[in-house]
Amino acid sequence: MTIDQEALRRRFNPEGSLIRRQQDRMTEMLKVLDGICQKHQIRYWICAGTLLGQVRHGGYIPWDDDLDVEMLREDYLRLMEILPAELPDHLALQTPDTDENYFFGYAKLRDLKSHVTEVNRYDRIFKYQGIFIDIFPMEKAPHPLRWISNRSLGFCYKILNDKRFSDEEAARRVRRISRLNRKWVFPVLRFVARFWPMGEKVTYSYGIPYNDVRRRSYLFPLRRDMFDGIEVSVPQNADPYLHDKFGDYMTLPNLDELHPHADNIEFYDDETSR
Repeated sequence: MTIDQEALRRRFNPEGSLIRRQQDRMTEMLKVLDGICQKHQIRYWICAGTLLGQVRHGGYIPWDDDLDVEMLREDYLRLMEILPAELPDHLALQTPDTDENYFFGYAKLRDLKSHVTEVNRYDRIFKYQGIFIDIFPMEKAPHPLRWISNRSLGFCYKILNDKRFSDEEAARRVRRISRLNRKWVFPVLRFVARFWPMGEKVTYSYGIPYNDVRRRSYLFPLRRDMFDGIEVSVPQNADPYLHDKFGDYMTLPNLDELHPHADNIEFYDDETSR
């Protein structure tokens, strides 16, 4: 099936539209992240819907309003040490170390000159709420151990969905669970995983509510390719990656049943940035 890329762009993300401005901002952020990773020889690759957009559309999926990258946990830990000192002033790293109310096991690179209101509103207790790139660490995390991790993380969702709690009370309760997870639950799971055979498979780290599995053989060696006008790192063989995640990934979904991540986006100039 031939995809009419121009028709999709006219319908979903024409130049100057809110989503196209968001995509442009994320591309600028990815260029900064890529430069830092290349400088320090840190391996990463665009992933999930971002990789699908690169393969199927030559850039973003026209209606996509987020950007994801993955990396092995050893590279992720190096990046977390390096990134804060390397970022320009208009970007911030968001982790539980930089935002005490942030409870996920992956990082976000945040733009400080915008504000995103996400549909699920779990971010309402977060310190940073600008346009973001998700940075996912991958490691050996067997499914039964991820199940435990997800159940523990799920307590945070339950608290944030409970209308009895104010944002302040919800944040206090989430912080308590997050500290427990980081100090005890996730380290114990990580220790047990050392004795669990998984071959070449890696999965999302603990504290990430997704269960995707990747194979090193189709990730490495990484190669460079173009995404939305910039050069980035991509898996060596994207086809099995995308097939595992999306099935028939070259077939478009029902374009009348798309669900955005963001409910509202605001852009600020330098004088009003937060």
